Amino acid sequence: MTLLIGAIAVTLSSKVVKVNANTSEQWQVIKVLDGDTVKASKNGQKVNIRFCGIDAPEKAQPLGQQSKANLQRLVDEVGGKVAITEIERDRYGRIVGEIFSSKNGQEKFLNEEQLSSGNAYLYSQYVKNCPNKIALRNAENLAKSKRLGVWSGNYQRPWDYRRQKRSR
Repeated sequence: MTLLIGAIAVTLSSKVVKVNANTSEQWQVIKVLDGDTVKASKNGQKVNIRFCGIDAPEKAQPLGQQSKANLQRLVDEVGGKVAITEIERDRYGRIVGEIFSSKNGQEKFLNEEQLSSGNAYLYSQYVKNCPNKIALRNAENLAKSKRLGVWSGNYQRPWDYRRQKRSR
């Protein structure tokens, strides 16, 4: 058993993910926007929250709706109540963070859940600031090895899709 001072240790997929109780805040998800972004509220403040280190297919892409639906299911399991560790703000003013849920003592790291189920890609250029980047890399490797979701075929990466749309 691991004892961590000021943090909660959560065992997920045989690795330890740390949720820092001092920096995580409780939010209520009011809308799942896509597979890697939610709109959430806290104390009357509504903010879009981008999941750190992952990039899900855009809604118009193959598997985009599936990715969104999977995230919606994860959020619905806990009545929309999540803990968010803010990492930074992106150029659009969104919070970029690690998102956690808990139900009946079972903790889930939602960024990792989206990757391990094949509903998102690791966003390599943006994962470096994520405290749990190793868990995220391992989750993507698991989905790849099982050929789940985005790894089940030859799908266009979301960043390539967005670049192609901008160049039109």
